[in-house]
Amino acid sequence: MATYAGIDFYNTDDMLTEEERSVRDTVRGWVDERVLPIIEGHSTAGTFPMELCKEMGEMGFLGANLEGYGCPGLNNVCYGLICQELERGDSAVRSFASVQGSLVMFPIHAYGSEDQKNKWLPKLAAGEAIGCFGLTEPDHGSDPGGMVTKAVDMGDHYLLNGAKMWITNGTLADVAVVWAKLDGVVRGFLVEKGMEGFTAPEMMGKHSLRASVTSELVFDDVKLPKGNILPGVQGLKGPLSCLNNARYGISWGALGAAMGCFDATVNYTTTRIQFGKPIASFQLIQNKLAWMLREITKGQLLVLRLAHLKDEGKLIHQQVSLAKMNNCDIAIQIARTARDMHGANGILNEYPIMRHMANLESVITYEGTHDIHNLVLGRWITGISAFE
Repeated sequence: MATYAGIDFYNTDDMLTEEERSVRDTVRGWVDERVLPIIEGHSTAGTFPMELCKEMGEMGFLGANLEGYGCPGLNNVCYGLICQELERGDSAVRSFASVQGSLVMFPIHAYGSEDQKNKWLPKLAAGEAIGCFGLTEPDHGSDPGGMVTKAVDMGDHYLLNGAKMWITNGTLADVAVVWAKLDGVVRGFLVEKGMEGFTAPEMMGKHSLRASVTSELVFDDVKLPKGNILPGVQGLKGPLSCLNNARYGISWGALGAAMGCFDATVNYTTTRIQFGKPIASFQLIQNKLAWMLREITKGQLLVLRLAHLKDEGKLIHQQVSLAKMNNCDIAIQIARTARDMHGANGILNEYPIMRHMANLESVITYEGTHDIHNLVLGRWITGISAFE
C-alpha cells in the first residue's frame, strides 16, 4: 500500500504552524498503522476496536481542544486536523473522539461543577472512561426542544424517565450526558453506568457506521443524586453549544473521508489498465479527478478559516452550519463518484470506498441534516425563521 501523503493543492501546509503539522502527521501515521489494517474487519463484524480507546487518550486525541484536568489544550486547528485524519481511517473512529470530546467532555468542562470536572475529565481524556451524549429521542430529532424525557425534583434526588435514540458509544459508556426537562426547562444530567433503571441496549441492523456502537438509552425511574446535574447552563443553549462543537469536528472529518476516497481513486485509476492503458488517461476520469480536487481544496480552505475564527472567538454557529453542510455534501458526492470510478471493484472491502460512502450517509444526517442547516442559513440571510 502506497504511503499516504495527503492532498494540498493550495499549499495550506504553509498556513499551519510547526505544532499543527506535527499533530497532523502524528495522527496520520497512527491511522495508517493502527486503524487502516483492522477497520474493514470491524466494519464487517459491526464492532468497535476497543483497543484504540486508551491509545487515543495517550495520543491526546480526546478533548484535544480543552484545557486543564488532563486535557491536551491544543488549538482548534489541531483539533480539526485530528478529526480529519481519524475520519480518513473511518467515521466511527472520528465519531468516538468527537462524542467523547465535544459532546461529553465539553459540557462537563464548560458547565460542570469542580467535583464533576475532577471526577470525569481526566479519565475521559485518558480514554480510561467512555462517555455518550443523550439528546435525540425516538420522536424528536431535528426538534430537540420537543423532548419528552423528564426529570422530577424529589427533594433529595432527581427522578429521571424517558428514552434517547441514535446514541454513539451508549452501550459502552461509563457516563452519559443526558438532556431532560426539569420543571419544563432543559437541563443536563450525568447518568452513570450501573444506576438502577438505566439501560443502554445496542441498536442493530445498521448498514452505515458499522464500526461504531450505536445505542438507545432508557431511563425508568432512575434516581440521580443532586450532584449529578450540570449547574452551569439551562435551556437549549447547553445541548446546542455541544452540537456546534461536534459539527465543527465533523466539517473537518468529512473532508478526511473525501481525501481518503480521492487518494484511493488516484491510485486505482493510474494502475487499472483497460484498452491497453491506465484508465486515468481517459478524459472522463481526469474530469472527475479534477472535480474531486477542486471540492476538497475548497473544503480545506473553508475549515481552516473556520478554525481561525473559532480560535479568535469570532465564530458564529451559522458558519459552522455552512461548513458541516458543505463538506458532508462534497464528501458523499466524492465517495459515490469514487465508487463509480472503481467499477465493480468499488464494492469490495479491498478498497475503502464503499465503507466511506455508507458511513457518510450517517454523517450527513447526524448533528443536523443538510436541509436543516440550509434553513439555519436561510434564517441568517432573511431574518425569518422557517422552522415554525
